[in-house]
Amino acid sequence: MIRSTATLAAFAMAAAALVSSTRADEPKWKQHTINGKSEFEAAGVFDVDNDGRLDIVSGDTWYQAPSWKPYHIRDVKRQGTYYNDFATLPLDVNGDGKTDFVTCSYFGKEVGWVENPGKPGAPWPYHVVDHPGNIEAAWAADLTGDGVPDILPNSVNTIAWYEVLPKSGGAGHELKKHDFGHDAAGHGVGSGDVNGDGRVDILTPKGWFEAPATPSNGHWTWHHEWDLGATGIQILAKDIDGDDLADVVYGMGHNYGLYWIKQNKGTGGERTWGQRQTIDKTIASVHTLMWADIDGDGKTDELLTGKRVYAHEIEPGATDGSVVAWYSFDPKAKEWTRHVIFQGEPAKNAPAQPAQRLALRDFPAGTAGTGLQLTAIDIDRDGDLDLVCPGKSGLYLFENLRVSK
Repeated sequence: MIRSTATLAAFAMAAAALVSSTRADEPKWKQHTINGKSEFEAAGVFDVDNDGRLDIVSGDTWYQAPSWKPYHIRDVKRQGTYYNDFATLPLDVNGDGKTDFVTCSYFGKEVGWVENPGKPGAPWPYHVVDHPGNIEAAWAADLTGDGVPDILPNSVNTIAWYEVLPKSGGAGHELKKHDFGHDAAGHGVGSGDVNGDGRVDILTPKGWFEAPATPSNGHWTWHHEWDLGATGIQILAKDIDGDDLADVVYGMGHNYGLYWIKQNKGTGGERTWGQRQTIDKTIASVHTLMWADIDGDGKTDELLTGKRVYAHEIEPGATDGSVVAWYSFDPKAKEWTRHVIFQGEPAKNAPAQPAQRLALRDFPAGTAGTGLQLTAIDIDRDGDLDLVCPGKSGLYLFENLRVSK
């Protein structure tokens, strides 16, 4: 359940109003519009021009810090209300000292990378890596334990990940595919240490793959231990309640709900799972969630997520007001608290026909969501985490004001 600390008038459910924390000591946020007309749902943060400042790259544009001046980098195909660009994961692929990025596409069914030419205004060439199938999102996760994040796409019809390796015989990196087949695939994928052996496992809506001692070439054992439905990315494994057993946290990608399931031990020491427990039943279309140290206490234990605006133009909660929020858990009270970063207004006059709906028209200007990617990073390098939130209703930066200027 969620602990009530102050009324949030924007949303009410049948049982009770959803409420959020208003503690005086928690972070305050300032919203900056990077591009209020952008409809790209992925964005990455990295130093594009090697000037020591962190820039933002989203879709067909990179935005140069600190003024966020836009530079066109490539053309991206639009299909319906979607752009065929579903991830922006920074990586110097060709080893030339300039940061490129790995991306994926749903309609193109591709994993690829986009080359940074190192010159403002110059085009960024696109290179195909693989065609694993329809990919709705991707995440960077260190699955091998070597300190270098690997690429974990959500290809809804197969489970595959791409190990980031030093390129043999030259500078840069190559992406080595690990294919786990179709049976475990679904809407959503994730990572975390499920069994507490210190290795990062892969989670799917149907269960989890246990990482071997040598993740690069060992056998990943499959455990069909749950059925979560159509989740977002990532599905997360972490000890929530302090009993040294990793629990599972996930959101519903095309419905209402943010949930967790508790890991237990049976009488013989075997692993068991409790019933689904609610974190927040009022949030819809959760497509991206992550752990981050939002409150600056040195612990990466705050759950950060939000609503994907018009994930589909018509589904449960599609016209609800958007929200970006973080959640904290009190192990003693066994309660979650929601801390709102952004609360938007609903699409009050959205057309009845989904084909006629458009986020930039139906929602008020300035509506922020989490799209398919959420980045928590100290973008202004002042000692706290800021948030970059892309989506169909615009591209926004939330400056964390926890550290006084």
